[in-house]
Amino acid sequence: LEGLPLSRKHATALAVILFLLVASVAVSGCGSKSGPKYLRVSVGAEPETLDPRKSTGIPESTVQAQLFEGLTTLDATNKPLPAMAERWEISPDGLRYKFFLRPGVKWSNGDPVTAYDFEYSWKTTLSPEFGAKYSYQLFYLKNGEAYNKGLTTADQVGVKALDDRSLEVVLEKPTAYFLSLTSFHTLYPVPRRIVEANPKWAAEPKTLIGNGPFKIANWVHNSMIELIKNDQYWDAAKVKLPKLDFILTESSSTEIAMFDNNQIDMGENAPPAEYPRLKKEGRLQISPYLGTYFFAFNVEKAPLDNPKVRQALSLAIDRQAIITNVVKGEQRVALAWVPPGLADATPGSDFRSIGGDYFKDATIKKKKKLLTEAGYPDGKGLPTIELIYNTHDVHKAIAEAVQEMWRKNLGVNVRLANQEWKVFINTRSKGAYQIARHGWIGDYADPMTFLDMFETGSGNNDSQYKNPRYDTLIRLAKSTGNQEIRMKAMHEAERLLMEDAVIAPLYFYTRVTMVKPNVKGYHRSVLGHVYFKEAYLE
Repeated sequence: LEGLPLSRKHATALAVILFLLVASVAVSGCGSKSGPKYLRVSVGAEPETLDPRKSTGIPESTVQAQLFEGLTTLDATNKPLPAMAERWEISPDGLRYKFFLRPGVKWSNGDPVTAYDFEYSWKTTLSPEFGAKYSYQLFYLKNGEAYNKGLTTADQVGVKALDDRSLEVVLEKPTAYFLSLTSFHTLYPVPRRIVEANPKWAAEPKTLIGNGPFKIANWVHNSMIELIKNDQYWDAAKVKLPKLDFILTESSSTEIAMFDNNQIDMGENAPPAEYPRLKKEGRLQISPYLGTYFFAFNVEKAPLDNPKVRQALSLAIDRQAIITNVVKGEQRVALAWVPPGLADATPGSDFRSIGGDYFKDATIKKKKKLLTEAGYPDGKGLPTIELIYNTHDVHKAIAEAVQEMWRKNLGVNVRLANQEWKVFINTRSKGAYQIARHGWIGDYADPMTFLDMFETGSGNNDSQYKNPRYDTLIRLAKSTGNQEIRMKAMHEAERLLMEDAVIAPLYFYTRVTMVKPNVKGYHRSVLGHVYFKEAYLE
């Protein structure tokens, strides 16, 4: 998942506050000393989309995790548990799954959720015409990739509803983490009847029908998304909150002001300068987060098409200085791509520890030597390079710090440009940039969730990287259940990615959350998912 977008203009921030003030008057009990009986969470940017087949970002997935539910869900230890599916059967060869939906499961409008909805959702996601960036998460299905590339028809894809409650899935190769994948938003079902009647069904509350613990009641774009308890949900008895408000502001100063003024209960966009105070007050949580903050180089745009230029730029970044002086959230320096916390082949081993560091800080002489070999001694003759980032105080501060490092260490001039989240995502995905701020959070607990995004043609390969050897290694790792072969191939693929300097990893994320002590019952995954199904205010 695209990591932490964050930010917006002050006019929007003011609109958020005014909206909340007006809304609070209308809510029963809000004027009491105990405060409102519902939860208010700041999630950052206005969602790119709430259609789970199309989205790629953390804010979107947070909202969708409350509105939708897959065949499985993840518990606090990231173990897949029964959700829409009450049980499943797996063939001895690991290629065939049969999921059995719970009896009587319904959409928020009262329509039945059926296995046909799952089949429809997965196949439309794979459709070449649909253009889903995450379609590759369904390439595990038999003929999934072939259909996506127009080489076969939808009826040949390995997902089929046998009846209303039975879904048969056939995989290309055994995939150890497939059950975890069925909890991911790309594999959520969508209501076929509603979607076929209105292609823009996910844009407005009246037509946005889900099957999760909450349903959407109101959406004030760029301000707030209001959810209420979904009484049609199969496990509604465990849903304690009558209402859940997602506040849409990307301004860290606005978010901390709202938190201090009791206008939100939780947010993940506090200014780093406020961390010591919040920690002292017992209102800051720093938790593990399976992700990497990095700069993406567009390898097709000059002068970034020269790997020596990319290598010099990556080596010239003082990563620890950025952690110490800018982000301040106990992050770890990233000298490789895949973060720690993922198992390697040997029981108890960690992929990152086995792989080690692929590069370390180099002397100024070595960095300049790379530029000289690229034809730009001391940066002379190198045109000004543009670095884009989505508008946010921290992203801006990181970009400015790196801009100065590149100027001082290499003599390289860098122009900074900020863009609104939706515009930024579009610019980057089209490859209409030179260097772009990026972040990636794992979608499941395996190194592949980081490595397959750089396959040729991957919907999230914003660097436009193409390396046949890399593609071969990824396909090898996906084609076998032998963990030693898989891990060896993935280590080799990561080495290629680092040697080609396709990206410049900066740091491994932590999840820094400001949250009031009376917020209970929610749980978060190291994969970025936050579940409010059983949340409540004490």
